[in-house]
Amino acid sequence: MSEVAARVEQVRERVAQAAERAGRDPAEVTIVAVTKGHPASRVEELVAAGIDQIGENRVQEALAKKPEVQRPATWRLVGPLQRNKVRRALELFDWLDAIDRWEVAEAVSRRAVAAQRVVPVLVEVNVGGEAQKHGFAPERVPEFFARLDQLPGLRVEGLMTVAPLAHDPEEVRPVFRRLRELRDALQDRFSLELPWLSMGMSNDFEVAVEEGATMIRLGTVLVGPRPAAPGR
Repeated sequence: MSEVAARVEQVRERVAQAAERAGRDPAEVTIVAVTKGHPASRVEELVAAGIDQIGENRVQEALAKKPEVQRPATWRLVGPLQRNKVRRALELFDWLDAIDRWEVAEAVSRRAVAAQRVVPVLVEVNVGGEAQKHGFAPERVPEFFARLDQLPGLRVEGLMTVAPLAHDPEEVRPVFRRLRELRDALQDRFSLELPWLSMGMSNDFEVAVEEGATMIRLGTVLVGPRPAAPGR
């Protein structure tokens, strides 16, 4: 068994244990491998090991990497999107998982309509209220959903958040809980289906699963440390 396959197996076991603690089916949780800084060969290994949801933080890195990957995968932009990169992002990615501003959503909508495409997206929410983080403030999210009819070409599938970094994952449990509660309230208010709650990363994904995550974004714990930059 390869190192990557072993990591995948270990992560799946941890997800299963967390789901069991919450009385959930582990099959409800989709694992996204975040491959920032890793070569296309690592993506190939991940897909071979059963992880076919590939997350990239930057359009430029995906532009260089994706053509080298032969195995079929779903490519997701999990980092912030600049408006001047929207056209390229739509060419590269199947999903946009971090719509963090109305202006970006409008730009994606225009490009999607021009391409006669409907783009599945997640709305990023800055639940922790950190100034350095992207995303809508929780109290502004209902306003965004109230204007969805102004965004043809977008299909909002759920919410995403990046929790504050904490030494103890229990410290961010309220963040995950609040995102779930916000999702539930939006579904009720707007009569929507929002199946995807993308929350939890390498250091806190088990707590996120316990709080209802249906998607977790894993880097180091799944793909290993990033290779050292040349010259280091």
